[in-house]
Amino acid sequence: MKKIFFALALAIAVALPALAQAREVTFTTELLNYGGDGAYLALYLTDASGKYQGTLWVAGKKSKYYKHLSGWARGSGLNPAEYDGLTGASITSGRTLKVTLNLDDALIDKGHEIRIDTAVEDMRDNRADVAVPLTTEGSGKPVTGRGYVRSFRYDF
Repeated sequence: MKKIFFALALAIAVALPALAQAREVTFTTELLNYGGDGAYLALYLTDASGKYQGTLWVAGKKSKYYKHLSGWARGSGLNPAEYDGLTGASITSGRTLKVTLNLDDALIDKGHEIRIDTAVEDMRDNRADVAVPLTTEGSGKPVTGRGYVRSFRYDF
């Protein structure tokens, strides 16, 4: 009986850390009413020194416009492997984009930053329209963008 109990306890001890390695995070981006075409957005992560770490989401499916998302484009190298399966339709003036993803817990409270680059056809491009630390403390707290983003927040 002790062997069974020990084996069960060991199995639970091994399984629990695996379950705690990722956290569901919802990213909510609300755009201003800017009076133009649909916006392209790149939502991505950088490390503490500002170096690109990975793409979280790209809004806008025409890759020929991705070069206008300059910080993200430079970091990702516009390599389709960086954003395949992480794209959706562009978002229009005054609308809200909500994306829910699983993020590795090791990224939270470790100096990483969430950045959003934005671009609208025939209008200004905004590198790092939003740049906010990925911290437990910042969860649920809206920030204002510097371009087309009215409000951005992430929630665990």
